[in-house]
Amino acid sequence: MQLFRQLAWFFRAHWRTYSLALIMLATVSAMNMTIPYLIGLTVDQLVASADGEAEGRLLLLILGLGLAVYGLRLGWRRVLFGTSYRLGNLLRRRFFERLTRQGQAFYSHHNTGDLMARATNDIDAIEVAAGEGVLSGFDGLLTLLLVLIIMFGLIDWRLALVALLPFPLMGLAFYRISNRIHHHFGAALEQFSVLNDKAQEAIAGIRLVKSMGRETIESRQFGAIAEAATLRNYQVARAEALYEPVVFLSMSAALLLTLGFGAWLIWHQQLSVGQLTSFTLYLAQLIWPMFAFGWLLNIVERGSAALTRVQDLLAIPDSVPDLGTREPQGADLRVEQLDFRYPDSRQPALQHVSLTLAPGQVLGIAGPTGAGKSTLLQLLMRYWEADSGQITLGAVPLAEYRLDALRRQFAYVPQDAFLFSAGIADNIAFGRPGASRQDIMEAARQACVHDDILRLPGGYDAQVGERGMSLSGGQRQRLAIARALISTAPVLILDDALSAVDVDTEQRILQQLRRRQGQSCIIVSHRLSALEHADRTLVLQHGHIQQSGHHTELVKQDGWYSRMWTYQQLEARLDDA
Repeated sequence: MQLFRQLAWFFRAHWRTYSLALIMLATVSAMNMTIPYLIGLTVDQLVASADGEAEGRLLLLILGLGLAVYGLRLGWRRVLFGTSYRLGNLLRRRFFERLTRQGQAFYSHHNTGDLMARATNDIDAIEVAAGEGVLSGFDGLLTLLLVLIIMFGLIDWRLALVALLPFPLMGLAFYRISNRIHHHFGAALEQFSVLNDKAQEAIAGIRLVKSMGRETIESRQFGAIAEAATLRNYQVARAEALYEPVVFLSMSAALLLTLGFGAWLIWHQQLSVGQLTSFTLYLAQLIWPMFAFGWLLNIVERGSAALTRVQDLLAIPDSVPDLGTREPQGADLRVEQLDFRYPDSRQPALQHVSLTLAPGQVLGIAGPTGAGKSTLLQLLMRYWEADSGQITLGAVPLAEYRLDALRRQFAYVPQDAFLFSAGIADNIAFGRPGASRQDIMEAARQACVHDDILRLPGGYDAQVGERGMSLSGGQRQRLAIARALISTAPVLILDDALSAVDVDTEQRILQQLRRRQGQSCIIVSHRLSALEHADRTLVLQHGHIQQSGHHTELVKQDGWYSRMWTYQQLEARLDDA
């Protein structure tokens, strides 16, 4: 019952609703215990006399108790299960909040499918334990105690002792079955996470799967994973199925002993037929507590395995601690001797990187693939923590700012433009929900996507589909740029965000950017024409700054930048020809 101790904080917070539900449960149990006793009295009345008036009153009383039991059962179900749903809602909110606070290091070790499984399947199991677990535990225990009190105290204690002889063996069987369920259900949850991972990956990459003709291969792989998940769930179901035979065997043995010993007591005139009838009915009522305890052990083991998985994830500390209290006051950015290495890598991603960016300036960053360009941008926004060196914004170290306040200083367009399953206008206004339609359209014009939007059915209200799959790569990129441009953040970051547009569109977008006043801009691009008008450009290679200067200076120097510029210019001439 460690699960209930771990959820004690929730039970304390909602003790009033749980108390009301348990009071109604207790009343129902007491009424249920009264009905067999009244039936026994009715039988003795019928045996003893032919007067139907007393029997009629007893039957009316039994009918009234039955109706009251019906009403109270409806009441406690609404109260108890409604409260358990609150627990599920609360855990999901906490789970999602933890996910939003985690940094890149966390997501590099946790797959989307596994996180989805914990947020759905696992929390569902905890929710069931907080509702049906409390029900089965309390109602089963209370019913058992009331039945035993009546059997021992009001009917015949000798008959009760004989009837309970099979119960210790049933308890031992329950213990062994519950241990087996805990083991198998934990493995089933893990396999469900693997299944979720595969399904999410296949759906997200369905275009690639189809383009490479891998439908059959992917289906076969998914089928193997689904088969393994089915086997795990079958093992759980097979263990659960043992409860019912154990209960029926034990109760059948108890009934056989009751009838045999009860008949002997009646033969010796130490028990009446009505008492044996009542006792047999009470013994039948013990079926529910036995099933309740079996069901309790089942769902508690399920909930315990699920809660362990959820708590393990919630206990993971933030990969980027949010301990700052300050609000950024300035937009001047400075990086001094920055070093960074990814946790699972032996090679440093950045070494001794230093740069400055004054308000309103444009900084270009170039370099070959894997040079550390995107890593540098993520460090500026504290998606990772630097190993050494310092980054300041407004002459204040980044760690002194609240993370949400710090990241509001940056309008970031990543390499892989992400769009939500919503309308185009909603996607553009994502970082500024109160933006007017006019502001949205102006941002779209600056991103050179306004005309494309008007050609779509529905215009700005058109739905983009999941991840923007209904749009081209260039349209998705330009919508992501429009989403950044509508922001009032003092620093705009374009991380190779112009790679999917043609040169003419790129130049028109850059021309719009140059007209924006007061906003700093960091442009990362493999296409060096995008960096021609930057105030300063850094060339990163192997995590080092190899070159630094204005475009005209870098072109004259013998280095990666001039060679790449020459190559790209030659390529452009060949394309024009």
